[in-house]
Amino acid sequence: MSREVVFDIETQNTFDEVGAGNHKGLKVSVVVAYTYEDDQFHVFREENLKDLWPILERAERLIGYNSKFFDIPVLQNYYTGDLSKIPHLDLLEEIRRSAGFRPKLDDIARATLNTQKSAHGLQAVEWFKQGEWEKIEKYCIDDVRITRDVYEYGKTNKQVFYPDLQGNLKPIPVKFGVEKVAQGAGIEAPGTGMNMTLPF
Repeated sequence: MSREVVFDIETQNTFDEVGAGNHKGLKVSVVVAYTYEDDQFHVFREENLKDLWPILERAERLIGYNSKFFDIPVLQNYYTGDLSKIPHLDLLEEIRRSAGFRPKLDDIARATLNTQKSAHGLQAVEWFKQGEWEKIEKYCIDDVRITRDVYEYGKTNKQVFYPDLQGNLKPIPVKFGVEKVAQGAGIEAPGTGMNMTLPF
């Protein structure tokens, strides 16, 4: 059974508040992790991130959207090991490599799955400031579900779609298979399936 984990984070603040590219200034509000192993969406708030680490450490591979350049650097603020050593498929990175540009997840989802995101990240920051935790969690779960479904579609069909300026659907060839990212992506303890990222 797959131990892949699809994940997404929401933050308490934005780059406008802490400075462009200042990942260390960003704080997590919510993380959602979908685990194939038990077909469940797991929700973690900032104070409960210690319960997320075993899921990530056990993961066969992490899957996200713009996750290598946003989610992982922000989560690294809280983690004592090195999250970059865990095998990782960033769907946006793979799509950009093929298409030559960086489409939004919402555009890919609408063109590929005929669905769309329920809100956007800046709205989630406002919800945090207003204490609207249920809205943040639902939005983050929806994003993870869409990311998972785009991943599944691309893995099965070897392509996803995006809308051009005229609204026509254009295919983007993708390779979401494990062999694409496995080489040198992480360090695993033989026979345990645990990613050894913590310092000793």
